[in-house]
Amino acid sequence: MVGIILASHGEFAEGILQSGSMIFGEQENVKAVTLMPSEGPDDIKAKMQEAVSTFDNPDQVLFLVDLWGGTPFNQANSLFEEHKDTWAIVAGMNLPMVIEAYASRFSMESAQEIAAHIIETAKEGVKVKPEELEPKTAAAPAQSVPKGGAPGKFQYVLARIDSRLLHGQVATSWTKTTQPTRIIVVSDAVAKDELRKKLIQQAAPSGTKAHVVPVEQMIKLSKDDQHFGGQRALLLFENPQDVLRVVEGGVPLDTVNVGSMSHSTGKVQPNKVLAFDQNDIDTFRKLEENGVKFDVRKVPSDSRGNMNEILKRAQNELNKQK
Repeated sequence: MVGIILASHGEFAEGILQSGSMIFGEQENVKAVTLMPSEGPDDIKAKMQEAVSTFDNPDQVLFLVDLWGGTPFNQANSLFEEHKDTWAIVAGMNLPMVIEAYASRFSMESAQEIAAHIIETAKEGVKVKPEELEPKTAAAPAQSVPKGGAPGKFQYVLARIDSRLLHGQVATSWTKTTQPTRIIVVSDAVAKDELRKKLIQQAAPSGTKAHVVPVEQMIKLSKDDQHFGGQRALLLFENPQDVLRVVEGGVPLDTVNVGSMSHSTGKVQPNKVLAFDQNDIDTFRKLEENGVKFDVRKVPSDSRGNMNEILKRAQNELNKQK
């Protein structure tokens, strides 16, 4: 696996390492290296050398640094001179760049290949409000799923329950792993909310179309065998009740990824990211009866949780409240 060094003036590298872990999960073979006010070039160079020595494969190292020409860059560059054929340096580090570098390690084994790949993502991560200040680009895709395409039905690459819907973990780690051509948020409530629809559209990763549809529309789309051949759909749901509706309506979902269910009054929280009331528990049991399996993970690199044990703990906690 390619080793990654995040290097910066001050604690920026430590902060972006923490942010990346929150979104994409804890990473192996990644180190943050900082140049503090009391330190000089030799200090950060020594830190870089120490970081490289901990990597599984020191022949493949990618430096992500804050500023071209700054001391972190210069010291990385001095080390790079002896490894020009395999190492790489990218300056202008931002969070989209770091997350894309993490994701790229699933399919790329070369530091230089990853370096070339992440530059466009880093640029696309720079956006501005109000939108009219943005350079003119092609119009955003429509919110309804358009017709047109090869005969055939959707291929469902992921169905996920996540109260936050389309956010960083989905837009980066899950899309990188499942390679959808369309992300479809299935929700009656969100389909009526123009602001949320717009935000979801803006959060879609480059090259992937994002749509918001009501539950009944998703059921109809799933039965269309004339327009969606070759289309890989990633479905996002706010709650298990909407999943049950589409399953009972005929959408062929074998497995549902359970990523996040927010806490609210009347719910119990058997782990850090999932909260249930009695209706939620009953709905998951009905999904089980319909042959649906559960994949309990926030991000692909997490180990899978045992949904049956989680539901039992939630039921016990609810029973204690009675």
